[in-house]
Amino acid sequence: MESERKKEIDYREAYEKEHLRNADLAGRVADLEAKCDDLNFKLNRIKSNPLWKMSAPLRRCMHFVLRQVSRVKNCGNLRGILSKLKYKQIERQARENYGTKSFPSLEEAKRQREERFERMVKISILVPLYNTPEAFLREMIQSVVDQTYENWELCLADGSDGEHGYVGKIAGEYQKKDGRGRILYRKLSKNEGISGNTNQCLKMATGEYIGLFDHDDVLHPCALYEYVKVINEKDADYIYCDETTFKSGDINKMLTLHFKPDYAIDNLRANNYICHFSVFARELLDGTELFRPRFDGSQDHDMILRLTDRARHVVHVPKLLYYWRSHPGSTASDITAKPYAIEAAKGAVADHLRRHGYEHFQITSTRAFETIFKIRYQIIGDPMISIIIANRDHAADLKRCITSILERSTYENYEIIVVENGSSSPEIFDYYEELKEEPKVKLVVFERDFNYSAVNNLGASQAKGEYLLFLNNDTQVITVNWLEELLMYAQREDVGAVGGKLYYGNKTIQHAGVVLGLGAHRTAGHSHYGQHRDNLGYMGRLCYAQDVSAVTGACLLVKRELFQEVGGLDESFAISLNDVDFCLKLRQKGYLNVFTPFAELYHFESLSRGLDDQGEKAQRYERESQQFREKWKDVLAAGDPYYNPNFSLDRSDFALKI
Repeated sequence: MESERKKEIDYREAYEKEHLRNADLAGRVADLEAKCDDLNFKLNRIKSNPLWKMSAPLRRCMHFVLRQVSRVKNCGNLRGILSKLKYKQIERQARENYGTKSFPSLEEAKRQREERFERMVKISILVPLYNTPEAFLREMIQSVVDQTYENWELCLADGSDGEHGYVGKIAGEYQKKDGRGRILYRKLSKNEGISGNTNQCLKMATGEYIGLFDHDDVLHPCALYEYVKVINEKDADYIYCDETTFKSGDINKMLTLHFKPDYAIDNLRANNYICHFSVFARELLDGTELFRPRFDGSQDHDMILRLTDRARHVVHVPKLLYYWRSHPGSTASDITAKPYAIEAAKGAVADHLRRHGYEHFQITSTRAFETIFKIRYQIIGDPMISIIIANRDHAADLKRCITSILERSTYENYEIIVVENGSSSPEIFDYYEELKEEPKVKLVVFERDFNYSAVNNLGASQAKGEYLLFLNNDTQVITVNWLEELLMYAQREDVGAVGGKLYYGNKTIQHAGVVLGLGAHRTAGHSHYGQHRDNLGYMGRLCYAQDVSAVTGACLLVKRELFQEVGGLDESFAISLNDVDFCLKLRQKGYLNVFTPFAELYHFESLSRGLDDQGEKAQRYERESQQFREKWKDVLAAGDPYYNPNFSLDRSDFALKI
């Protein structure tokens, strides 16, 4: 009876504690929402002011000047400024190599036309026409006729109105010129929109592979040749390439060169980076539609998500083979030209997530672009996270780190394990005494010489949590829901390690994902290194969660069972590259590693052990680099799948390879 009464009291106390916690969180959310409402009201009042509207051109000029000043500051001294200016000039010249200069010579074009593959598949290129300007139409058709691979057919479904009868006449003209029955044309009785017109194109197609081509764009002459090559070499059943936007009717006047990563599902959910030029095996369509009209405006994103789900081998051809014309009214020019596309894209991603079993997610636009999304997944349950912090001396830094965790984290089911290794300062032991009063913190002593991997392996062995979060002692939490942002990805069955976005004290980026082969040692380096916190990143990549080869061990969350499955951190990497090695072991097992920009922390890098740039430390780093290059030789030789080979490995800012 007494035990039952005690259980009831304990239950009531636990309930009241949880109720208070929820009330506190609700109060904090309400305060933040109220503050947001107030700020939005003030912002709208400013924006509606006539003076604000009149001053828009002046503000744009001012922001341009400020950006240039910021870039100059980031260059450092005069030598750095001149070096950067020189590199930009060289890069501008390099851009020219991706236009008509990249077209094959007459001899090379002849060789490609005469080459015979084992599978000479027919590719049906679908082009929905609607009031297409004559010059655009001719350039589009001619770019198909000029293909060096000749087993194609061009399927044109014309939904143009009566005032654009020339569209059909031009198509007929090219049919006669071709004389091989490869250009098919059908005048539709009514315009059925992008989806409907493209589906009409599909009814005409007889090819084993289907290609999707916009009526105002241009193909590189070698596009189909390169695609058939990977169909034969890699059994590709979904293929895409790099692309560029161009203006003024001249493909050499390129605006944005988009060099893409290989297939990456988290990137694709957040952003339709695949886009053009999609070619896929017709069998992927069995039992499903090509374009679904309810997703008009983002019908390609919906289609790509569905068909890549079905594909066996999604292959990226890392060559610029598609020229996307930018003109008034095109999505290439401005997404606001098609505002319905934003909601259609959210709907397409939501439909995809439901097919994969996700529920109660949220999809919101990011500051990068309206159709670049932040996806918030539901956190299942309330699993414990063990935060493991290796430490030697540096009491002030450790205190700042732990205080920020305790005071700023909205997720509460965690423990902090501090692994002490060789401290000597009185201050740190005084702080350890203070920590004994904190129920969430546990101190573990590592008594051997410093070995980062061994220290963290010991911490992991003492952890009670279902998830392990390795955290440097020189970090400081910025985002209050940082643990939730990391956990929502780590909970997925297909995910291995998850890392956050880390800044130096001056708000420049220290970590935003790791690229294999980057840097002087050709081992691994951090992308977007040194960019300002407000930077959107290459093609908005600092604004959405994405798949990467590795994340830094300065902030790395992983399931405990996965940590154990791959044998923890390799202790032969005593100081450096152990985190990258760990992430590659996870990849080897088939898991994804994810970087999320929505878990933000400061990282005052290497305070505990200094920098590896001189003397014995430099020699030690070179030894471990050599070991890493040997262990992962084949992986490094293949290149980082999430970093395009057209980028330089000497720079972290996605500059072109020169």
